[in-house]
Amino acid sequence: MLDIFNLQGQVVLFTGASRGLGKAMAVGLAKAGADIAVVGRRHDPDVLDQIAAQGRTGRFYTHDLADIDGIPALVARVKADFGRIDILVNNAGVQSRHKAAEFPRKDWNFVIDVNMNAVFFMCQEVGKLMLAQGRGKIINIASLLSFQGGLTVPAYAAAKGAVAQFTKSLSNEWASQGININCIAPGYMDTEMNTALLADATRSRQILERIPAGRWGKPEDMVGAAVYLASRASDYVNGTTITIDGGWMGR
Repeated sequence: MLDIFNLQGQVVLFTGASRGLGKAMAVGLAKAGADIAVVGRRHDPDVLDQIAAQGRTGRFYTHDLADIDGIPALVARVKADFGRIDILVNNAGVQSRHKAAEFPRKDWNFVIDVNMNAVFFMCQEVGKLMLAQGRGKIINIASLLSFQGGLTVPAYAAAKGAVAQFTKSLSNEWASQGININCIAPGYMDTEMNTALLADATRSRQILERIPAGRWGKPEDMVGAAVYLASRASDYVNGTTITIDGGWMGR
């Protein structure tokens, strides 16, 4: 039964795997048997060491995903080095918090470029390879703000809402051609991106009181869903968003 979760010999292009949720998922995919092409702005040798400790190959590619025009060359490099790309995980993301009436245009554009535009064009570029090979798995990282509006994060909410929606759109085109594209929406996670929320005693308490599981999420809580959506176990799962939120959305 566990064979359907086996990723032995699969190649993953993974953005934003140097820390937090991304690092946990990337190492989890390596434990399941995959080789990992890690894309990020900052090289973190620890994630490559952890991938190597699983007996898998890891290679780092420096790229700022705000550079949309550089995506085709990035994908071509990974394809040339590994021979193919079987799985794409779009995890890289940025956050900027401002009141809506004061939200700087520069910050808006940066959040939209990294969290939405880069995700779509990574899907497009890797999707071309997957269409040619007749198979592939794409996992986009959405958010609870794909469903809700949040406070002081209009750009992030806009981007994550768009990711969930164009994942459905791409699935409508590609599901019949062997490509599964889905989202994972993490809830409130104890990571660096949420440092400001965790430091706000009142807001942190309010959030915790609404989570039925009674705790903030941890990076390792994401691993099972990532392996599932990357593997044969999810071959009939298309265009959906799995929430990993301790029950938040059901409250």
